[in-house]
Amino acid sequence: MKKIIALALLWASFLSCSPENDYPNYNYEVLPVASYEVPASFKLGETYTITLKYQKPTSCYGYQGIYYDKNLNIRTIGIQAVVDKDQICNQALPPLSEVSFQFYVTNTGSYIFKFYKGKDANGVSQFEEKEIKVEN
Repeated sequence: MKKIIALALLWASFLSCSPENDYPNYNYEVLPVASYEVPASFKLGETYTITLKYQKPTSCYGYQGIYYDKNLNIRTIGIQAVVDKDQICNQALPPLSEVSFQFYVTNTGSYIFKFYKGKDANGVSQFEEKEIKVEN
C-alpha cells in the first residue's frame, strides 16, 4: 500500500510540472550609450568615475551591467540589458537611466573609448570615439 501511495505521489508530481514554465523567457541585448561624462585628461595611477546615460526602449528592459571590452588602450563600452519576454511591456519611454564605473589608468599615451551608439540601417554597429590623453 505504501508503494502505491508513493507511486501515486510521484506520478502526480510529474503531471503538475509544466515544461514551458520551467525556464524564464528572456534574452540579452546591448543598448546604446545616449551620453557620457569623461574627464578631459587622465593621470597615470589615478582612478576616475565615468558616467553613462542610456534609454530603456520599454519597461521590459532591465539593467544587467556594463558591456566593457578592452584591447590595448581601446575600450568599447555599451549597456547590457536583459529583456523579459513574458511580461506585458509599457511602450512609453522611461526616463534616461544613469550608471557609472571606476576606471583606473594603467598605461601612458592615450585611451580611446568607443561608446556604442546602436546600429545603422544596414545593421552595422556604430560607435562614438573619445580619445583621452594620459598626462604625466
